[in-house]
Amino acid sequence: MSRRLVSSLARLAVLGAIGAGVSGCIGEDIRHGYQIDQAALATVKPGMSAEQVLQILGTPSTVSTVGNKSWYYISQNTRRTVLFLGERVEDQKVTAVYFNGAFKVERVALYGLQDGKVFDFIERSTPTSGADRAFLSQLFRGLTKYEPFGSGSGTSVVPGANRGL
Repeated sequence: MSRRLVSSLARLAVLGAIGAGVSGCIGEDIRHGYQIDQAALATVKPGMSAEQVLQILGTPSTVSTVGNKSWYYISQNTRRTVLFLGERVEDQKVTAVYFNGAFKVERVALYGLQDGKVFDFIERSTPTSGADRAFLSQLFRGLTKYEPFGSGSGTSVVPGANRGL
């Protein structure tokens, strides 16, 4: 073999190895949760027992703990464009099986991404409206003991503001 051919083959092999390595880092579809089988779901009918639903659909992702008796099968499909970067939710489905008091299927509902409300699971504080004060309330609070929007305390935080009474 000629030296030029060997050099070209070596370059081609290196480029192929780099291309294969980079292609593994680009684009990834990820499926989370219970991927429901539509044919199995179609066999769940009102009046069926909870045991029958377990045999058909399997163990639910979560169950209701308060109020009505419901089972939820949750799935989510996400896409990551580059390896190690954040995921973007492409589809989310929640299949809810509602039971009556005798634990018989009452109805089956399907909820999609458009039915949900996005909220932060990681946030460790719950926002409250009690600490929020309007601009005018803050202004009056700093000047006098009188608070037109009420603080409940009846005293001023300004030293000497209560002397004239």
